[in-house]
Amino acid sequence: GFIYPESGNKRGLKARLRKLIPCSVGRRASARSQSNVEDELELSAVRHRPEGLEQLEAQTRFNRKELQVLYRGFKNECPSGVVNEDTFKDIYSQFFPQGDASTYAHFLFNAFDTDHNGSVSFEDFVMGLSILLRGSIQEKLNWAFNLYDINKDGYITKEEMLDIMKAIYDMMGKCTYPVLREETPRQHVDIFFQKMDKNKDGVITIDEFIDCCQNDENIMRSMQLFENVI
Repeated sequence: GFIYPESGNKRGLKARLRKLIPCSVGRRASARSQSNVEDELELSAVRHRPEGLEQLEAQTRFNRKELQVLYRGFKNECPSGVVNEDTFKDIYSQFFPQGDASTYAHFLFNAFDTDHNGSVSFEDFVMGLSILLRGSIQEKLNWAFNLYDINKDGYITKEEMLDIMKAIYDMMGKCTYPVLREETPRQHVDIFFQKMDKNKDGVITIDEFIDCCQNDENIMRSMQLFENVI
């Protein structure tokens, strides 16, 4: 894969996500009401208070109940209401024990940390998750471009793409994925960068990135964004 390679832990990750967004069928109305009240109190009492649920519901593709459940799970993992990079790396490394996920988790953390303040809030988390799970192709490609644009200057250089590819290579583990062992990260980057840098100016713009991804079947096949890692 190019953006997100296949993961041997795909089922486990999807199962964990399903736990965060369960079906609420079967709950009693009174219990549901009590849960809602508790959630509202928690939302107002937590040290880093997320935006109101109504606003998040308008800004994402999650409904109110899903947001409440997501928040409950987020708060269980991160009682302070924010995730720092070390915690993010610890959580992510559990899913890829066969390799070293720390560098890729660093880049992923920076993509979720949209205001670049060194922490991922519930709002940051749920906004990114909404795009990755339910966003349009255009939204997902924009998000992927931001991931690869490490210094956030609006361009992807070959060095940035190589850094991400090496991080993916390390995370997946060479022994677990022989196909990656046969082709080095640099070879992957040379192929994809040549395809994307249409005007040969040494950088990839957002338009070049999106155009190439949408018009290349091989790249689009590997751009099942987060389907392969969640």
